[in-house]
Parts: sequence; C-alpha cells; structure tokens
Amino acid sequence: ILLLFINSFKSLKEIYISVLQLPKTLNLDNYISAFKELDYLNAIKNSLIITCTVTVANVICCSMAAWVLVRYKTKTSKLIFTIFSVAVLVPFQCVMLPLLAEMGKLNMINMPGLMLVNLGFGSSMSIILFHGFMKNVPVELEEAASIDGASQPRIFFTIVLPLIKGIAVTVAILNVMSLWNDYLLPSLTINRSGTQTLPLRTYLFFGAYTKKWNLGSAALVMAIIPVIFFMFFVRSTLLKV
Repeated sequence: ILLLFINSFKSLKEIYISVLQLPKTLNLDNYISAFKELDYLNAIKNSLIITCTVTVANVICCSMAAWVLVRYKTKTSKLIFTIFSVAVLVPFQCVMLPLLAEMGKLNMINMPGLMLVNLGFGSSMSIILFHGFMKNVPVELEEAASIDGASQPRIFFTIVLPLIKGIAVTVAILNVMSLWNDYLLPSLTINRSGTQTLPLRTYLFFGAYTKKWNLGSAALVMAIIPVIFFMFFVRSTLLKV
C-alpha cells in the first residue's frame, strides 16, 4: 500500500527508473487525470449502490434465515443448513457459464440481476456465521417477549438483532470487501459505459500493450479511500459493542 501511494505521485518515467524511489515532487496531476478518465463519481456511485444494497440485504436476510434454522430444530432445517454449508464449497467458476445463460434468459444481465446473484453467492457463508453465533442468544428472552405479546418480527428486530451486532459487523465487513473488489462477475454482467464499477474502470489503465502505472496507482489509491473510511467506521462501531 505504501509503494502504491508513493508511485501515485510519480511520472511514468520515474516509475520505470525506480519503483522504490521517493517522488521528486508531490504532483497531483496523476490524480486529476485518473479522476477524469475513471469517471470517478459515476463509478463510485455504482460501486456504492451494489455494495451497500447487497450488504444490507445480506445481513438482514441471512440473520433472519439463521435465526429460523436455529430455533426450529427439524429435519428440514438441518437439511437446509447442510445445503448452505455444501454450497460454500462450490467455486463460482464452476457455475459461471450456466449462470450467465440463465441470467440472459431472464433478462438479468444488468445491475439488479448482479445484486441478486451476489446476494445468493454471499448468503451461504453469512448464514453459517450467523447460525453459529445465534446459538448464544438466550431463547428465554424471546419467550418472555412472546408472552408479553410481541410478534416474531418485533422479537427479531428489537431483541435478537441487537444481541448479534458483533457477528453482523463481521459479516458486513466480509461482504463489503468481497463486493467492492469484485471484478469477474461485474465484467460479465455490467461491463458497459455508465454502469461500470471502480474495479472495471481501473482496469482500463492496464492494457495489453501499454500500462499507465502512474494513473493506475492514483486510481487504486482513490478506490481504497472509501474502504478505509468504512474500516474506521466499523472499528468505532465494534468498540461500542
């Protein structure tokens, strides 16, 4: 990360001379050019929409699913949890081509389709993590709330969810890191001008014959900045839990 930051201020000639050498001047031209070529505001908007929407949906849906699987101890719930556990072992590359074929048939080669598929791929690991943590939530609290007349949704959102903040933050971190850095699936589904995410736009600096390392380094630094802010926010949240 330090080398990336250092080289983001160098000219292309300076980078070719020495990657480790400090820049002669702190020139911001790379950042200005990269900002324009990246279409940074539009790219970061697309990345934020996908990342935030899928992460929030994943935390809510998977925590609710894990809660039901833990509380209703039946053969069906055990079978469903086993299916989710086995799904973690299946690499994306094994199902990539048939998945894209089905997405094409359903007209899902777009941003909503990408978000739905990401939610599906991220749900297995999230449910496993929530499932293990959910066992530590005292069932007596839920029974007491039920006796007082609380509905199931109210029990979950007012009692269960606040008690699993720790694992919810962990799941959110894993999803944000995965979605923010994802290149393969977006490149297959939304690789069109105006809908591209930051990883897709950043790749434009690294062609088959020429590589703009100076602009690419600046672009990567700008792509990291939102994640750094997110990590500081998460850290302050964890300290309060």
